[in-house]
Amino acid sequence: MSERKRGSDNAGLLAPAEPAPELQVWQALNIAHDRALAADDAVFVLGEDVGLFGGSYRVTQGLYAKYGEWRVRDAPISENSFTGLGVGAALVGGRPIIEIMTVNFALLALDAIVNMAAKMRYMSGGQLSVPLVVRMPGGVAHQLAAQHSQRLEHTLMNVPGLRLVVPSTPQDAYHQLQQAVRADDPVVVLEHELLYFHSGPFDERAQAPGMHAAAVRREGTDFTLIAYSRMVEVALEAAERLAGEGVDAEVIDLRSLRPLDLVALQDSVSKTHRALVVEEDCRFAGAGAEVAAALNEVSFFELEAPVGRVAGADVPTPYNGELEAASIPRPGDVVEAVHQWRAT
Repeated sequence: MSERKRGSDNAGLLAPAEPAPELQVWQALNIAHDRALAADDAVFVLGEDVGLFGGSYRVTQGLYAKYGEWRVRDAPISENSFTGLGVGAALVGGRPIIEIMTVNFALLALDAIVNMAAKMRYMSGGQLSVPLVVRMPGGVAHQLAAQHSQRLEHTLMNVPGLRLVVPSTPQDAYHQLQQAVRADDPVVVLEHELLYFHSGPFDERAQAPGMHAAAVRREGTDFTLIAYSRMVEVALEAAERLAGEGVDAEVIDLRSLRPLDLVALQDSVSKTHRALVVEEDCRFAGAGAEVAAALNEVSFFELEAPVGRVAGADVPTPYNGELEAASIPRPGDVVEAVHQWRAT
């Protein structure tokens, strides 16, 4: 692989002359890919339909025409094979961005991700690194049924050697993908399918927070709501409803699930003394269980009640629209849980 290019043409596919006040998440990811490809010719994109068809939710749209098939390469529907190719390329100097069309298909690639990418640095005594990015759209979308609506953060969080980020805004999607490409460890980027067309402020020149730093999305003094990915929107809407009832809730966006920014959570709980984790994933052995356990350990004497959880139902996601909606947390569920926990 050639050395990092200096002074490359960084013209974005979608970026206007001046930063747009708002972009959608898919557009921010598209620009992040473009910037990474332009800055370093060790970077390449590999996955199903990432070339001519623009990948899942148009994220890689236009990149094939700009960079060619060796930099933006379509792969057969063989997730473990092309993810394994990405691991091999990372070991010899490449910086692959692997797109797995949906997180559900990542189950077929777990050998490459868990047995290879996550363990090479440790097993080689630090002699090898695997600068691999694996992007996975997932979550409950619109009636995609049980086999296409999974959330696998509980599985990926449990793998030492992996980093796991969960952007919820266009700005974070841009920054965290850029940071993931530059990292020398394997990074999984979990993207929620219902957030791709979510609009939000975007400024390419804005200073990036740490890749694994949590963010305070709403300040408050009475209660801490901890969420990630699409559940940040749910928590924010619940916080607005609670404000109308005289409860001032703070909303923390985790942004990263491995590692967790426990310092930010401790700081919030030291003000509010009560906390609730809101997650779309199932409650049993989910991400929220780890967050709650860790926060209970480090902030025990600050908490006036145990850390609570609002989570998805422990059932395969139903196809029926009404049942699907009822299987994951809604703002009203969060409001009700806050009132219950405040009474504890």
